[in-house]
Amino acid sequence: MQHLQFELDRDYIELNNLLKLKGVVDSGGAGKALVADGMVTVDGQLELRKTAKIRAGQCVGVGGDVIIQVIVPA
Repeated sequence: MQHLQFELDRDYIELNNLLKLKGVVDSGGAGKALVADGMVTVDGQLELRKTAKIRAGQCVGVGGDVIIQVIVPA
């Protein structure tokens, strides 16, 4: 399992864009497809909203292979 961190520089990031920026998928559209296929969780709960607002402190899981922890820069 791969653990990644994402430093959030604003109030939130949309889920599909987070997946793209961390390199989990090649495009925002691919991120939307991954979410629609039920492959993404947020804080352990299935997330089907492609543009869900992800905020600092949340953890995004992708297919059991990748965990992205969203943090605020120090």
